[in-house]
Amino acid sequence: MMEIKYPGSSKRSLIFAHRGANREAAENTRSAFECALAYAIDGMETDVQLSRDEVAVLWHDRFLNKLSGHENNHIDDYSYSELSAMDFAGHFGQGKTPESVMRLQDFLDAYRSRCRLLIEIKNRDWEARARHEIKVRQTLDMIGAPRGDAILVSSFDLPSLVYAQKYRAGFPLVYNLETEQTLAEAERVLSEHAFLHGLCLPITTLDESFVSVLRARGKGIAVYTCNSEEEIRKALDLGVDILISDLPQKALRMRDA
Repeated sequence: MMEIKYPGSSKRSLIFAHRGANREAAENTRSAFECALAYAIDGMETDVQLSRDEVAVLWHDRFLNKLSGHENNHIDDYSYSELSAMDFAGHFGQGKTPESVMRLQDFLDAYRSRCRLLIEIKNRDWEARARHEIKVRQTLDMIGAPRGDAILVSSFDLPSLVYAQKYRAGFPLVYNLETEQTLAEAERVLSEHAFLHGLCLPITTLDESFVSVLRARGKGIAVYTCNSEEEIRKALDLGVDILISDLPQKALRMRDA
């Protein structure tokens, strides 16, 4: 379980870099992750999708619109070999060293010993459920046996987390809430799926009521994406376990002040 904090606790919120230091380098690339680790971050968040030939790779968006010539196409329209030939950093600015798509396995090999990880499985509505399950199995198999909460797996797709629990019981799984989802819905999900390690909430949704419900159930609280001083302060004041930010250096400075 995440270490539970209560109002007045001395335990600090953990600061996670959102897709690496994505304001300094192209998100979900090795450069972004290395930039993030130049700060005293506690962890990194990343996103997993599946190539056409079932290779787990890191990419967040629904489309490849950031990659010139591939607009309106999905990551799974291409094989891993085809994706490897594309420059996933070129959109970030001229003069950037080209970078190919990063495999989940390479990410784990490079960073699991250097910080905590939060891996979001992006299961999309256009994919067959069988591909959702392949993505879940690959992710959990690559991570291996859980070691506390050093590596968490999350998803907005609740059936994927239910499948993950059946496939690898006891793995720390986090359900991501959309902005429109209510406290009542969160309570229902936690009642029906007690295995969940916690919830990841949008900062606009987070309030004392959500915190109280989660703490009463002994669940962890992550929050996304805290970038403004107001958002970061709100998350810190409410004592979240994990604060996800595009500006981890700012969140670290505010937390440690």
